Amino acid sequence: MKIRTLRLVAALVALTTLTAQGKVEHLMPTPKQVTLSTGAAPLKLTGLLYFEGRPSERILAAFRNLTLQHPTADKQAPHVEITLVDSIKGAYDYFLEGFPNEAYRMTVDGQGIRIAATTETGVIRAIQTLAQLAEGDTQNGEVEACEIVDWPAFKIRGYMHDIGRSYISVEELKKQLRLFGRFKVNTFHFHLTENQAWRFEVKQYPQLTEASTMTRFAGHYYTQEECREIVQTASEYGITVIPEIDMPGHSAAFTRAMGHSMQTAQGVEELKNILDEVAEVFVDAPYIHIGADEQAITYPDFLRIITNHIHEKGKGVVVWNPISGVSITHQTGADMTQMWSTAGKRIAGLPNIDCRYNYVNHFDVFADLVGIYKSNIYYAQQGNEEIAGEITAIWNDRYMEDEQSIMRQNNVYANVLASTERAWKGGGQQYIESGGTLLPTEGQELEEFKDWERRFLFHKAHSLKDEPIPYVRQTNVCWRITDAFPNNGNADSVFPPETEGPKDYYMWQGKTYNTGCAIGAGIYLRHTWGKQVPGYYADPQPNHTAYAWTFVYSPIEQEAGALVEFQNYGRSEKDLAPDNGQWDRKGTRLWLNDEELSPPDWDNAGLESVNNETPLHNENLTARKPIRVRLRQGWNKVFIKLPYVPAQGVRLNKWMFTFVLTDLEGRHALDGLIYSPEQTKQKK
Repeated sequence: MKIRTLRLVAALVALTTLTAQGKVEHLMPTPKQVTLSTGAAPLKLTGLLYFEGRPSERILAAFRNLTLQHPTADKQAPHVEITLVDSIKGAYDYFLEGFPNEAYRMTVDGQGIRIAATTETGVIRAIQTLAQLAEGDTQNGEVEACEIVDWPAFKIRGYMHDIGRSYISVEELKKQLRLFGRFKVNTFHFHLTENQAWRFEVKQYPQLTEASTMTRFAGHYYTQEECREIVQTASEYGITVIPEIDMPGHSAAFTRAMGHSMQTAQGVEELKNILDEVAEVFVDAPYIHIGADEQAITYPDFLRIITNHIHEKGKGVVVWNPISGVSITHQTGADMTQMWSTAGKRIAGLPNIDCRYNYVNHFDVFADLVGIYKSNIYYAQQGNEEIAGEITAIWNDRYMEDEQSIMRQNNVYANVLASTERAWKGGGQQYIESGGTLLPTEGQELEEFKDWERRFLFHKAHSLKDEPIPYVRQTNVCWRITDAFPNNGNADSVFPPETEGPKDYYMWQGKTYNTGCAIGAGIYLRHTWGKQVPGYYADPQPNHTAYAWTFVYSPIEQEAGALVEFQNYGRSEKDLAPDNGQWDRKGTRLWLNDEELSPPDWDNAGLESVNNETPLHNENLTARKPIRVRLRQGWNKVFIKLPYVPAQGVRLNKWMFTFVLTDLEGRHALDGLIYSPEQTKQKK
């Protein structure tokens, strides 16, 4: 049954003037159903917008965001027809308070655009698809003729910024909402308060945002008007903002400003007043997040008092899961939980957000992204009333000096868009606790990830071309890795791969040591979380040495950049930098064509200790230029020695390696290379 039809007469301008035309094959996330109309005329996207009728402000804004132009009166242009309907045939949906149905059907041909959706949010999702189809070369200004029927598998597909620790400017946040919205991210978790700073303006208590109460990015906070601007921008892209005021934990900034803790009678009353202002500013937010974790709740009925007050404001309550010493139930006032760490488990009868392994502050650039893309969302193929979706969390316990460093070192765009695609399309053969971070050498998981990578790199070169994205192509990088040799704690011990060179297997002290294959620029031999997330070895043990190698065919002699890393420094860790002259604190060594490659000079080398305020500089490959190397014409040998021994000054002693050849800036993988441990030209 048709509810309402709008006829928008429009000629649409392509979004940018880029170097290649967006097509259906580039869409991200991949739509559920696509039918290309063979022989049908493509839609010409020329001219400016003209609206006939009275579309809602949100839809009007969505079209303006698509074209970046103002309306004009070209009535001869192709038209856009929008129809709100009761349902989209075949689309899946489930109930989650505050998150509407997003299904849509869109037909594009030479006559125009026809969109059917059950809600205005569904119309915005269709426009976001159209924006991707319109991306690229404006010379011809054409969009492929097609019909797309699409809907998300999971309701919540989001990201969280920990701006309590690390302030991010309003303009940067608005730009991110615009870019993420294009890829159907639909939730922004706005983590506004931390021990380091309180960044939400409270009219009743201006002392909360005084510079003297902040220990990081002092003086930076968001006015209530700025928060409203952020919410307005998010709404135009179909993104829901969930503000978080952390209580009673992570509240040292509150205590400094107010002179007492939250868990006092006075503190509780002040929190009620603060929440009144939060609810007024974030008027459309269906939920307020109150954190509630990582500190014992001692004030009588603290949680119930706070949640009752939020409910009186007509909003639901989100809490982290688990909470210290408190059962999370409807009776304690929780309306949704956000699962973190392995201790976070699904709470029956409540919607739960999977954030357990989406803490990208612990991620490397390459392998962890593979793991999170392959993984299903908390063991589910699609959402339901207890599995709401996922949020990618960007924590920065360790100080980084600017917002670009935060985005680059956490590889935010790649990680958020990989997680969002998984949540939109659903599926995933197994949860990351079983599937780990390795790409299989063949099969469906490999092909799916190759396809995601191809599409992501297209968008990196186009709508995301100005963003700090360290990810480059890795699915063509192939390795051979040995079984691990016992080194008795001596990282300098020499084993047959060093003396005999690359072979299929080795004999040493009466035992056979085999080799196996792996694909990717980053490989975990032992993951950050040990056996919780599988790596290359099923049972990795300390005091062993592994070897990895590949051969790289270069069609010409040339200079290249090499992205190299052997210990990824988590953005929440207080790990010591390597000593100068060493790649890591375990004794790893790297050779190219039998010449040893030296590491860079480490900015933080020589420090006996660091804390969260010690700037994280060039320890991670994302924060430095690639190593400059010279490739021969023909085959080039890459050989790595990987001891796994106790590393003093490192909490998360990862056993891993990263190597991929790029341009000299490290922006793009070097074209025309073939990686093959067997020196064959069949793999490209």
